[in-house]
Amino acid sequence: MSNKVPEATLVFWAIKIMATTVGETGADYLAVHVGLGTALTGGMMLVLLLAALVAQLRMRHYVPWIYWLTVVLVSVVGTQITDALTDQLGVSLYASTIAFALALAIVFGLWYRSERTLSIHTINTTRRELFYWSAILCTFALGTAAGDLATEALGLGFMIGAVVFGALIALVSAAFYAGANPVLTFWLAYILTRPLGASLGDLLAQPRAYGGIGLGVIDTSLLFLSAIVALVVYVSTVEQRALQLRAAAARNLNPQRSKRQIR
Repeated sequence: MSNKVPEATLVFWAIKIMATTVGETGADYLAVHVGLGTALTGGMMLVLLLAALVAQLRMRHYVPWIYWLTVVLVSVVGTQITDALTDQLGVSLYASTIAFALALAIVFGLWYRSERTLSIHTINTTRRELFYWSAILCTFALGTAAGDLATEALGLGFMIGAVVFGALIALVSAAFYAGANPVLTFWLAYILTRPLGASLGDLLAQPRAYGGIGLGVIDTSLLFLSAIVALVVYVSTVEQRALQLRAAAARNLNPQRSKRQIR
């Protein structure tokens, strides 16, 4: 298999942040506004996630729409896991943040012990991809818990929370360009984009009385989903062109083999 995940470009980070926002607002809409509740919403999204993950694992190369659909569903499920622990079981955000951080550390430890790398540039076996998606799920759950801890338990609010997490991502980016370990900085940024996206989503969706802008969860979700679809269509077009160019290059390098295939 070729690498199954996209490069960490500007478009990648834009879609990732918006996917986390949709995970936050979408989960709230289904659980609260539709009235499905946390348990039913989580169960439904888990079934959809498993179906999307099976489709993703069956692909032999990176397919943008399947990959990003899986990310959005992981975002919703990760949010629901944290919300279920907090709202249904009464687990404190301090405890859940620590627990998910430990879970992520365990996944990384097992991943590195098995593969000797945590790089996203070589997700080209099923085992590596399973480690990758396990880490992704843990980052979403951890990011949700850490974001809620900062904005709610510590009282930062949505606006200050978005500024703080945005500043932390900027620091990680600066460290990367200064020569810090690229694998470490990638995963730190990946974790931090979850609470950033959640803070932005709550800032836009929540009523003004609660410190938000009052756009509502429906309009916020539709706005970001539309932007995600537009960007995924764009990266799908770019990916398809790249595949065509690689196929053409392979035929040019081995013309005799191409002639035999035609015959």
